[in-house]
Amino acid sequence: MQRRQFLLGAVAGLAVPGLMPSLARAADVAGPVRIVVGFAPGGGTDVLARVIGQKLGAMWNTSVLVENKPGATGAIAAAYVAKQPPDGTTLLMAHVNSHAIGPALLDVKYDPRADFTPISMVGVTPNMLTCRPEQKVRTVKDIVALCRQKPGQISFGSSGIGSAQHLALEMFRLQAKLDVVHVPYKGSGPLVADLIGGQIDYAFDTMTAATPFIQQGKVIAIAQTRLKRAASHPNVPTLAESGFPGLDAASWYGLVGPKGMSPALVQRMNDDVNRVLLMPDVAERLKSFGAEDSGGSSQQFGAFIASESTKWAKVVKDAGVKAES
Repeated sequence: MQRRQFLLGAVAGLAVPGLMPSLARAADVAGPVRIVVGFAPGGGTDVLARVIGQKLGAMWNTSVLVENKPGATGAIAAAYVAKQPPDGTTLLMAHVNSHAIGPALLDVKYDPRADFTPISMVGVTPNMLTCRPEQKVRTVKDIVALCRQKPGQISFGSSGIGSAQHLALEMFRLQAKLDVVHVPYKGSGPLVADLIGGQIDYAFDTMTAATPFIQQGKVIAIAQTRLKRAASHPNVPTLAESGFPGLDAASWYGLVGPKGMSPALVQRMNDDVNRVLLMPDVAERLKSFGAEDSGGSSQQFGAFIASESTKWAKVVKDAGVKAES
């Protein structure tokens, strides 16, 4: 069953009187609540945390504040939340970097599986393989051929060593058996500027950051990195359908708390996050980010984190990725 279908069914079921006891009465949320974000203000993770936090605050009749603790691809924020009391007052907007890639790459001070309580998936977003309009080679098949003709000469930018976009490149490079040049940047802004300016040949970028430039015609979308095409970019093929079956390299984010939260409180928060994700204005915001497969149970999200941790640890090891010194 797809996660979206699960979400709709779960919320519909909760609306039937007498179907189950009210967990809301059994596990009220005591505030104020902080949602800690491991990135600077203004990014996709931060914006969605604020959108969801505002809605949850109204539901819980308390203030829900976003607190930014950037650094170490989200690991600083994750380590902080892992040490907080499990009373639901401090949550983390977990990210693929903090809970899958970072632990495989950095000496983090937490276990992404054991030190947190999963609450709910918020969204999964593809990364995008892009180029500038002047680039003549702009299909996956032709890019692979070009890289094989010119080993070690074709450059691919990403938003930093160990980023989800860098690891998407590494997964592509490993499967295609290519020798390419990785050029890391300090975020999507300078990455896109150099791509447009011709300093690099191609880029793996977030769909969120790339979309405005694609819409303006300044950047060409070549492929996306989930197994299915995002609804917001239905005409852009996936790498999986372009000769790389099984290649799934997405960014994702979701709410977690410290380990040891009560099951009743987790269920209350999960129910409410699922309701928020179905609100039309929130759903439209998620769509604008290319985020899909939102919601579902806390158990589903926990299983997803575990599978992502295993997958990215293997990619980091196989690709020989090292953190910046």
